[in-house]
Amino acid sequence: MDIKRILRHFTMTQRQVNRAFPRATLDAIEQAIKASETSHLGEVRFVVEGALDGAPLFNGQSARERAIDLFSQLRMWDTEHNSGVLIYLLLADRQVEIVADRGIHAKAGSNEWEAICHDMETAFKSANYEEGVVHGIQAVLRQLTEHFPAAADNRNELPDKPVVL
Repeated sequence: MDIKRILRHFTMTQRQVNRAFPRATLDAIEQAIKASETSHLGEVRFVVEGALDGAPLFNGQSARERAIDLFSQLRMWDTEHNSGVLIYLLLADRQVEIVADRGIHAKAGSNEWEAICHDMETAFKSANYEEGVVHGIQAVLRQLTEHFPAAADNRNELPDKPVVL
């Protein structure tokens, strides 16, 4: 059991999350997702979660495991081209995870996602949350445009609005 991690999660407040991601930042993220989805068939979602609580925290659930859970809960796998991409930030740990559906993952691979996560985490260390997320979305956009370019029947299958937990 990592006591420092547990303390970080217990001391994370909704106010801290709101300070890092005020309405204007969430709007900018939503617009970046909306704009990116015009050039590819992918479906991008962004989720920020302040902290884990209860059993997941005490059982040592990682940011990756939580992101996979949320990918399922948000039905990211339920897109026509299997092209859902979840960008997840666990703020208390300042860890970013990208979970891509099998259609995308088969073409893009883990190395690209890890590099994007690392760049975002670097921005977050300087409290550049909006810039970090928007640049991350743009990097995901490049991958999706390369592997899943837009088609005539490009429709928005999932909401673009960021989720704050």
